[in-house]
Amino acid sequence: MPVHAPAALRRLTGRIVRAGLPRRTVRLRLTALYGGLFLVSGAALLAVTYGLVAGAVDRPPMVLKREVTVAAPSPSAPAGRASGNEGTRPAEPGDRAAMDTAMAALQKDAQRTVDHQKSAMLHTLLVQSGIALGLMSLTSVLLGWVVAGRVLRPLRTITSTAQDISATSLHRRLALAGPRDELRELGDTFDALLTRLDGSFQAQRQFVANASHELRTPLARQRVLGQVALADPEPTVESLRTAHERILAAGRQQERLIEALLTLARGHAGLDERHPFDLARLAREAVAARATAAHERQVTLRPQAGAAVSSGHRALAERLVANLLDNAIRYNMPGGQVDVTTGTQAGRAVLTVANTGPDVPADAVERILLPFQRLGPARTGSGARGASSQGFGLGLSIVSAIAAAHDATLTAAPRPGGGLVVTVGFPTATTQPP
Repeated sequence: MPVHAPAALRRLTGRIVRAGLPRRTVRLRLTALYGGLFLVSGAALLAVTYGLVAGAVDRPPMVLKREVTVAAPSPSAPAGRASGNEGTRPAEPGDRAAMDTAMAALQKDAQRTVDHQKSAMLHTLLVQSGIALGLMSLTSVLLGWVVAGRVLRPLRTITSTAQDISATSLHRRLALAGPRDELRELGDTFDALLTRLDGSFQAQRQFVANASHELRTPLARQRVLGQVALADPEPTVESLRTAHERILAAGRQQERLIEALLTLARGHAGLDERHPFDLARLAREAVAARATAAHERQVTLRPQAGAAVSSGHRALAERLVANLLDNAIRYNMPGGQVDVTTGTQAGRAVLTVANTGPDVPADAVERILLPFQRLGPARTGSGARGASSQGFGLGLSIVSAIAAAHDATLTAAPRPGGGLVVTVGFPTATTQPP
């Protein structure tokens, strides 16, 4: 045998022993815990019982002492014959000593018998109690295994479901039944997580599909413009300039679309830091920056800036206000108006943008808050409500994403007589902006 055989044999033995041991599951640990607690409690109860019984049998017996007398024959009676009227006399000293010796021996024998019986009784009590404790400990282990299995059954359901769920089956739910305990709350939390993940995956798939469609249009336009310019056998400076200007315009369109997509993704990502900002100031600056565009479209801007201080990301909040104003101006009518109001209501900094314009169906309000959703023919960009200032159908979806990132409430409702009313309620800030 090689020299290293003992080491290899020890490793093989160790692997066999480890393979034979059960896996340390939560159920096994709970069973061991139940059994150990019962064993410790039973041993303590046995010790207390043994001590009480031992103390009870150690009490000395009550001994009643009485004067011992012996009978003496009457003097008038014949010798060797006792008279019927014999009298009594106290025992003589010699008789008393003999009787004391006999009583002492009798008491010693009785004490030995009592001690032997007490020892036998305590031994029997200890052995039988130990046997009973062992049997009940084994029973408690078995019952603990069963009870732990029943208690952990929801966890096994959660584990098996989580292992089976993938990105294509996020619609599945645990739907745990039973009392509303910690395990039920864990299952409900897991179901809520699956609901959020399912919504995020669906939104991502829809977003990717729509974004790929939107980006394909300007790219195809650029390629066609370049091919047309190159196919011209006798290009002129003016034709080449016109082709390049169109290509640059398509490039700017792509830049605006990519910027809008990045803003939307940033809004969905949430906020890491929050700083106070004045919502009324943002509204005034946005109104002033769009005064020329509103004048060109013959739309009147009517700002009413009240005190409204919130906290969050100032640049994203600026984009939210700008998108609301751009949509309100773009999808208005000549001679229409846009009311921009800020204030504080119910502990929130509220921004309201209401504009005149075409009628908006009530059932289409939620749809226009989604990316690339417009009313009328899909992706036409022909003045349909829901497009952003760039006409990509991202304006209100960016508003929704930024509001969600700021934990703000967003409500949109058709305006009586035509148009739309959008209200955003930001949480108020505890400190004033710089």
